[in-house]
Amino acid sequence: MGPHISHSAILSWGVQRGLSPSGGGLGVSPSFICSPSPCPMERGIQGVRVFRTAVTFAMIVEYDGTRYCGFQRQRSQPTIQAELERAIGRFTGEEAKIKAASRTDTGVHARGQVVAFQTRAPYPAQVFLKALNHFLPKDIAIKSVYGVPEGFNVRREAMSREYHYTILNSRVPSPLSRGFSHQVDQSLDLGRMKEAAKLLLGRHDYRSFAGSLKGRKSGVRTMYRCDIDNTDSFTIFTFEADAFLPQQIRMMVGSLLKVGFGKMSPQEFKALLDSGKPGAGGPAVPPAGLCLTAIKYKDFPPKD
Repeated sequence: MGPHISHSAILSWGVQRGLSPSGGGLGVSPSFICSPSPCPMERGIQGVRVFRTAVTFAMIVEYDGTRYCGFQRQRSQPTIQAELERAIGRFTGEEAKIKAASRTDTGVHARGQVVAFQTRAPYPAQVFLKALNHFLPKDIAIKSVYGVPEGFNVRREAMSREYHYTILNSRVPSPLSRGFSHQVDQSLDLGRMKEAAKLLLGRHDYRSFAGSLKGRKSGVRTMYRCDIDNTDSFTIFTFEADAFLPQQIRMMVGSLLKVGFGKMSPQEFKALLDSGKPGAGGPAVPPAGLCLTAIKYKDFPPKD
């Protein structure tokens, strides 16, 4: 472990960068400061240590997407990316730019989003964990922070992405779960739905279940897992694939519900999948029931 960095030293570091001790990157209490791990640093003015070059951190992030217009930054709209970059900027005084493994849509939640950013601020991972949670709104939380190699790419190095979609299969609404599920008050034939869901496994062109492809040349993806489980009044869909098309999961669930209602047979579902006709599936179920649960990598999170 390196030497302890005092709060006064951090204030000095911030003043050198033109920051105010009461904000703009230094609104943090001394309890956030701890001994950093050995890093490539140099001593600056008044002995304050700063990184010679930028270092990269990756974070696992959880959020309630209800009041956000998706993950990706949009002008004049609240987004998860904007809040994360604002928190990093307030703590470090830097203009942060983050990259995410998956760009969730408006109203979609996450328990296992992975984002990465670079910084020259002289703080270890655990200080970032505490400080960013201090600056973030209550519906976004950093679950863990790790130092990663400079070339780590959160999107390209992801082996798979896992999402859950939750259905409240009940004639009675649930105020406590309405923000995280979609209520269906009709009976569902889970056996037929599971039969149809198995057809999604493997490598297919999923354009039938996509919204706007926005210039994408291919709708081919590989589905590793497609499970449907029933717990009490909840039916939970689990999808894991190398990547997903826009609205793909919500439209697949919408089509599987048709099978469950008896409005479509598993054979007709297969014909829909094979057709490759953009937007033929669905309708897309509401975003509230969708949650990004995990991004899986070969070497992340780092092993102790």
